[in-house]
Amino acid sequence: MYMRTDSELLDAWREGDRGAGDELLRRHFAALCRFFRGKLGDDVDDLIQQTFLSTVERREQFRGAASYRSYLFAIARNKLIDHLRARCRRPPATDVNMSSLADLGTTPSGAIARDEEQAMVVAAMRRIPLDYQIALELAHWEGMSGREIADVLEINPNTVRSRLARARDALRREVQATRGRA
Repeated sequence: MYMRTDSELLDAWREGDRGAGDELLRRHFAALCRFFRGKLGDDVDDLIQQTFLSTVERREQFRGAASYRSYLFAIARNKLIDHLRARCRRPPATDVNMSSLADLGTTPSGAIARDEEQAMVVAAMRRIPLDYQIALELAHWEGMSGREIADVLEINPNTVRSRLARARDALRREVQATRGRA
């Protein structure tokens, strides 16, 4: 049985095939939930819907040079930044990308981490700059390539390794600081 690619599904969805949209949603819903919930808690349904809707509305911007997943996460990142700016009443000039969620005044998820170590890492992740957090999540939880991460973060692909190294260092420092506060 032939399985349509994400690009083919996106084309079909844009032309009115609701089943294609449902399939895209099934394929990528869990990853988008992880992406948004790791930063905002459980109330993320609207952002997920907005992200998928934007993929259809902006279909002509997707030229296939990047993967559909990187295109989807780039839109999700932009929706997240817009949401954080509105929620924190930050002017558009504020560099939300390099602010931590703790600095932006967002509240942690109501869901409690299962063990102390996980809770410590979650707390530390929320204290590092947002683009660092996104880079680490995409690399480690979503298994994205450096090229895909570069597409999502809108940076040069050669910058991804150094961005990930800085992100890991920042996370390591925050975990140590969090342990010191406990």
